[in-house]
Amino acid sequence: MSTPSALLLSGSLGMGHDVMADACAVSLRRRGWATDTVDSMRMMGNRRGGLGEKVFRGMLAVPGLYDAFHFGQLRSGGRLARFIDAASCRYLVPALDARLRDRPVQLLVSVFATGAAAASRIKDRHPDVVNAVFCTDTCPHRLWVHPNTDLYLVTSDPAARYIRRFEPDAEIAVVPAPVRPQFYRAPPQDEARDALGVPRNAKCVLLISGAWGVGPLAEAADLIARAGVHVLVVAGRNAGLEARLRSMAAGAELIVPFGFTDEIPVLMSAADLVITSSGDTCAEARVIGRDLLLLDVVPGHGRDNLHQELVRGAAAVTSAQPEAIRRCVLACLERIEPPPTRIAVEPEAWEEAFGATLDRVGLGGRASAP
Repeated sequence: MSTPSALLLSGSLGMGHDVMADACAVSLRRRGWATDTVDSMRMMGNRRGGLGEKVFRGMLAVPGLYDAFHFGQLRSGGRLARFIDAASCRYLVPALDARLRDRPVQLLVSVFATGAAAASRIKDRHPDVVNAVFCTDTCPHRLWVHPNTDLYLVTSDPAARYIRRFEPDAEIAVVPAPVRPQFYRAPPQDEARDALGVPRNAKCVLLISGAWGVGPLAEAADLIARAGVHVLVVAGRNAGLEARLRSMAAGAELIVPFGFTDEIPVLMSAADLVITSSGDTCAEARVIGRDLLLLDVVPGHGRDNLHQELVRGAAAVTSAQPEAIRRCVLACLERIEPPPTRIAVEPEAWEEAFGATLDRVGLGGRASAP
């Protein structure tokens, strides 16, 4: 019997989509699948994909602009949103069709809305491909929902209801948020602190806000460190922020800066509290058993997702002003208890749910141990 194969359609706006695609790919490979992940935006051509990212960054940089676009256009599928969707698919659909003709797959999983739109449009040309869409947003907007979708995967009941706002008969599976394997192998807190040079009895926080380092991270790190708290702060791929943090750290021993790093599980384990924006980092921190302080810095879908993280518990929220962050950090550190266990959440719930979704579309198989 030939090896089943899956193609995952991600998108290069930050790292969240890639993280989700990677987690799904790991689970598929445990079941004997071959997987490949492609960037939906780059499939449109480097120039067009790069332009899309610049437009998105530009909207985030103007206060209120992305909120207006998300809630006024994306949420309900307004004329401008539909125009952008159609324009993207004009280039993505031929590229995706050619990719599937050249390397056929049994399963197509879109973890990016533009990929979901293109997958819908080519389904008739590839009727044997199971077309799945995986959205971890609390309130999926209109451009996530398309005809010819065999199954939607979401991580909350509100998300399922938003899908059915647009497609009342949609097939939906509510699953736990997947988390990459390395977070289940995080070291104990004392071991992590020893590796980082953080005293075992010190107060310590991790400050991280996506791959772009969104928000006043440098200013907040400075104020938190001045209050006597060790700050592990991650700039991600924001080179300017990383340079600033390293300059600050030269004169502040309580600030430990990082650029883009694979050591996030160790940093989370070392911390008493994870300060972050709403996103996949929240699920990762919950695996390791860390409380969250959520930065209200991601507009649009980020505001919906922040609310859902508060509903899940063990989380507080702060405004994006550095002094507000400092005050909330100190208050949270007074309230939280030392982490009692190394790993607070195990992977079995996700693996069982993911396996059930594959069974549901006739593609089930046994997973090997994580």
